[in-house]
Amino acid sequence: MRSRGIYINHKRIERIMAENGLKAKYPCKRHGRYSKAYMASFHPNYLSCKFDVKKKNKVWVGDITYIPTKEGYEYLMAYLDLFSRKVVGWSINRHLREQLAIDAISDAFNRENPGVGLMVHTDRGAQFMSERHNAMIKRKGAFISMSRGGNPYDNAVMEAFNKSLKSELIDKKYPFETRDLARRKVFEYIEMFYNPIRLH
Repeated sequence: MRSRGIYINHKRIERIMAENGLKAKYPCKRHGRYSKAYMASFHPNYLSCKFDVKKKNKVWVGDITYIPTKEGYEYLMAYLDLFSRKVVGWSINRHLREQLAIDAISDAFNRENPGVGLMVHTDRGAQFMSERHNAMIKRKGAFISMSRGGNPYDNAVMEAFNKSLKSELIDKKYPFETRDLARRKVFEYIEMFYNPIRLH
């Protein structure tokens, strides 16, 4: 075998290493392990890819996506109503802490004031495992559904929204100059275009 014009004799390398008491070290494959407490906070996948909903405020889906700027990433958390495909609540910030999801779900409840029995579906992100986030949902008479681990199809409608937002709002070659500009453009996209004008 040649590497950059140098002939490598693997047998000789092995022999020299053995003579000096050396062994090759390979990176081990790490498998994610959840604690029992963390696993206990998972919720069943009640939605189960049933995206055809007959009434508004029966099922909301939520997710987080990133908005690139020259000052760093902004993170957008949004909740979408499966019937109307309207963004019912959202928040944007420079961090991924639980408060991002709490602000978005608070915005959604304040705008829509849904009745008891609403399903709120997300993936298994740490923000959605938050006790404060989940307590707020339960206090409103809603219940929680979560995607299966590592399965984006379980939240496909929300994934489609994130894709639309990025393709219609963000120029990949020229990210927003500032965080403030990104926030303003996201507001304009959701409140002045996506919700009132764009066909769903």
